[in-house]
Order: sequence, then C-alpha cells, then structure tokens
Amino acid sequence: MESNYVAVPVALNPVGIRSKPLLQRSLLSLYNMGTPWAAVRFGHCPPASRVRPRRGLRSPWGWQRLSRRFAPGRAPQSREEPFSPNVPEKTLGASGRYEGKIARSSERFKELTPNYNPDIIFKDEENTGADRLMTQRCKDRLNSLAISVMNQWPGVKLRVTEGWDEDGHHSEESLHYEGRAVDITTSDRDRNKYGLLARLAVEAGFDWVYYESKAHVHCSVKSEHSAAAKTGGCFPAGAQVRLESGARVALSAVRPGDRVLAMGEDGSPTFSDVLIFLDREPDRLRAFQVIETQDPRRRLALTPAHLLFTADNHTEPAARFQATFASHVQPGQYVLVAGVPGLRPARVAAVSTHVALGAYAPLTRHGTLVVEDVVASCFATVADHRLAQLAFWPLRLFHSLAWGSWTPGEGVHWYPQLLYRLGRLLLEEGSFHPLGMSGAGS
Repeated sequence: MESNYVAVPVALNPVGIRSKPLLQRSLLSLYNMGTPWAAVRFGHCPPASRVRPRRGLRSPWGWQRLSRRFAPGRAPQSREEPFSPNVPEKTLGASGRYEGKIARSSERFKELTPNYNPDIIFKDEENTGADRLMTQRCKDRLNSLAISVMNQWPGVKLRVTEGWDEDGHHSEESLHYEGRAVDITTSDRDRNKYGLLARLAVEAGFDWVYYESKAHVHCSVKSEHSAAAKTGGCFPAGAQVRLESGARVALSAVRPGDRVLAMGEDGSPTFSDVLIFLDREPDRLRAFQVIETQDPRRRLALTPAHLLFTADNHTEPAARFQATFASHVQPGQYVLVAGVPGLRPARVAAVSTHVALGAYAPLTRHGTLVVEDVVASCFATVADHRLAQLAFWPLRLFHSLAWGSWTPGEGVHWYPQLLYRLGRLLLEEGSFHPLGMSGAGS
C-alpha cells in the first residue's frame, strides 16, 4: 500500500518542522534527480523511530514525517508525533519560559490584542471576549492558520475553544494566562482532521504545537520579548559609525559605497567599503545585548547572536582577539575599542539587555566595522568569523562587479539565509548560536 508520507531531515529547515510547500516540492525534485542526501522515500516509509539522520545532517529535532499535500484528500491524518518541536513547551527551542500571568488590571494587559477575524469561530464560553485576546504574534499565526484551514477543507473554519485565561482554569504557569496559547479544532469538530490541523499549525508558524487530546490541538508562541531576541546579528538604528571624512553618522543613514572605520586582518584600523545590508529593519523591535567598558568608557548595543572580538587579558595583540557571541561576553574580558593611536583593549565592566526599535547589519569589504568605537564583526549566528568572511566572498565579488546597481531594501538578505540553511546541513550544532537567525525558514 502506498504511503502518504515522505521522510525528510528537519535540518533542511532550521526553525523546526515548519515545512513550506516550496521546500517539499524542492525535496521531491531532488529525489527524482537521484540526490542521495534528500532522503526522500516513496512507497513504504519506515516509522519515525527507525529513521536516522546521515552523518552531517544534524538537527535538534531529529527527523520528522511531513505530509504530501499536493492534491486534495491525499493528506494523512496521522498523529504519530504528538508535539512539535520535540522539546518541552516552555524551553528556548519552543515557546520559551513563562513570564507571569496577565490580568486586566496589570500593566502587561496592553500586550494583548483582540482578534475579530470573521474566518475564525471563538467559543467564548465565558461571554467576556477573553478567548479573542492574545499577543500580536499569536494573532498573526492564528490568522495565517485560518486561511490554511479554509484552503484545505472548503466550507470549514478554524475554531478556538480556549484563548487567554483570566479565571485560572489551566495548570500553573500555563501560557494561556499570557495570551500566548490557544486550543483549536475545526468548525465541524471532525476529529479525523485534527492530525492534519496540527501540521497546518506548525506551517502557520506556531512555536509549539501539541496534539493534546482527541478533543483539540494546543498551540503556543514565544513572548513578544523572546521573539524579538531571535534576530541573527544587528545593531540599533541609532548606533554610530565613523566615516572616512571623520564624520560620525547613525547606521540608519549609512548607504552602500560609504567607507566606515573597520579593522583589517592584521588588527590595525582601516576604512572599508559598505557593500550591502545583511539585515535592515527600521520598524522591528529587537532585543539587544549591551556591552559597557571602562578606561575608556564605551557602550555598544548589538543582538545576542552577533560576533565581537574578545580576549581574556589586555596583553593580547589585536589580531589575536577571538570572535565571540555577544551573549557570551562576560565582565572582566577585554574588547577592542578605537583609541589614539589605533585600536586598544578595554575591559568589560557590565553586560545588560534592553529592547529597542530598528535593526541594521551592514556588510563591509573587510567583514568588520567599528560601532560606537567598539570593534565588531559584520557576522552573526555562526561562531567562526573567518569562515563567515570566506562564505561571503561570492557576495563581495558580485557587488564589486555590479557596484551602484543595488539600493537598500528591508528585511534579511536572501544570501545569509541560504548560507544558514547550508551551514545547518554541514556544520556541527554547536557551531551556531541557539537563537538562530531571523527570517530563516520562516
């Protein structure tokens, strides 16, 4: 009997099993061409417990079984995988930690927004409208899922049985108390559809999906703050760099072709061309790591997954400072700052976090830049600065040949997203920052 499943490595999609139809079609094409690592099998598909990834295909989620949804009625109704990703709900790899109950009288109540989507049926047993209240992230995912449900089953709508809970009906530390979780069914209450409904919820972008019982599917999302932290590498819009003319300008005013202060391979200061922005999102909220130094005093804000150069003692020459994730920097370490003359070490006095609007990640020809007088890498997410500089060589070459033909857009550039996916296939899991990269696979 023909199986309705294909087995694919989730490593091909670094944010879990949020597989898109385009990705599925690409995998099937690779299979038809005989590509061995695509690991796609038709006919008989072994149980998930018997499928093992080949060496080099690593993923925190292991392997999953994704449905083939190329024709109506072909989708499976299995629920072999009860939840996705295969980690506890309130962990970093899923929806994140519980941040406290939200009451109508609390300051955080403004984080909740009502959902009046006519394509979603809200049970609202309490007649208070509580089930319609949720975080913006949850609302966006739910609205996306509502469209998928109508496309999958014409005439059927998404139904929400539980949303925000203000009455204490759920277990302690339930994400329902924060408006970050919903329990869902289909409007026809056909339980045979719930297995596929759970898979559609994963595709819609929910951070954790659980086929909780035969009665409903439970879905939850990260908090707005933790979602802001999953950003790859950026600096805030107001962070300043130094131009070759000597002027100091905010990153939001920098354009490709500008020459900014950077660090050369030998550890000396140099001015480097700005080629493109790897990420440019003026209106997006981001969580930043703040590194403060003393003697001299400097203050740099950058995303946790961004790289900057550190050493454990001040006698190390600048060229031997090691690239380190911002979230791993500790007080007592040394970073490089712009001084007179050249670059000099400065001791880290304090590390903190804050959330700010706007995010900019310029790529220079040297792969480094000096922001707020602190030397940082242009790269993020992957721990090896030199490897990242090598991987971006084709992009640097292209912009050298096509200089002036590119204008800054918004969002994450497609090239780092491609590299991130390839890196997940080829590199060890420990090579990446746990927060990953914004936009990858989403």
